Amino acid sequence: MFDLSKTINQWILLLFLAFLWGSSFILMKKALISYDFEQVASLRIFISFLFLLPIIIKNFKKIKKNQWINIFIAGLLGSGVPAYLFPLAQTTISSSMAGMLNSTVPLFTVIVGILFFGVSFRKLKFLGVLVGLGGALGLIFYSGSINYQADHIPYALIVVGASFCYATNVNFIKTKLKVVSSLNITSFGFLFIGPIAFVHLLSNNTFSQITSTNESLLHLFYISILAILGTSIAIILFNMLIKRVSAVFATTVTYIIPIFAMLWGVADGESISLNQIIFILIILTGVYIINKDNKLEQKTEQ
Repeated sequence: MFDLSKTINQWILLLFLAFLWGSSFILMKKALISYDFEQVASLRIFISFLFLLPIIIKNFKKIKKNQWINIFIAGLLGSGVPAYLFPLAQTTISSSMAGMLNSTVPLFTVIVGILFFGVSFRKLKFLGVLVGLGGALGLIFYSGSINYQADHIPYALIVVGASFCYATNVNFIKTKLKVVSSLNITSFGFLFIGPIAFVHLLSNNTFSQITSTNESLLHLFYISILAILGTSIAIILFNMLIKRVSAVFATTVTYIIPIFAMLWGVADGESISLNQIIFILIILTGVYIINKDNKLEQKTEQ
């Protein structure tokens, strides 16, 4: 059993999630070659639903009547809406920019938590958020991935909207779904959005398009990796982490995602500069500060 009460295990899981989600933007970019953004999102959701269906059938009776609406909201905020927003944004902006803009999640988590979920303001945690966000913004600007054309701004804001959904969902799960297991929160969230995605796929003849070319099949494979590893399994693990640590520490995974996005670039022949390494260290410093505050908070609660 993976003991998440140990700090080292929390970090291992955080880094593993960053690796999975840091890879997801490249997978979406590849998938958009053969499919439009709605098809990519619907296939991602439907494949995730099929993967989790055995768990849904097995645990159906474990969900109480008063839990269904909260699970639906969590599924919509954590999986449904962002699944469509990210590929829509990537029809115009780069995958690296989308991944880096996603690093605004911890800041939104603090703001949403304080304004709507009764989370107390902690100076050290807020400092860590600002340090991490500063490092992430440094990566964004230094990478040259921001395109200042006016028509790109709305698509960048779409990613910010998806990040806001994630931040709200983290706080929502932390406060409203404490008694529901991470596995069931994820699985039954897809019970609602999976069939809707299936109907959408039928309506636009996606299934006939899949077999039209070998390239379409290859890109379906990329979406399947995204759905099973980067969505189903990753969300289950992330929900586990949320229940063991502060919401802000859990969302610092989005600060580390750009690091793995850059490493994918290096593997693809791109170079990494000293300045980029400095910004990575700044990001990790922010995560360290938040983790330190998380441990202090846990000691206070004991």
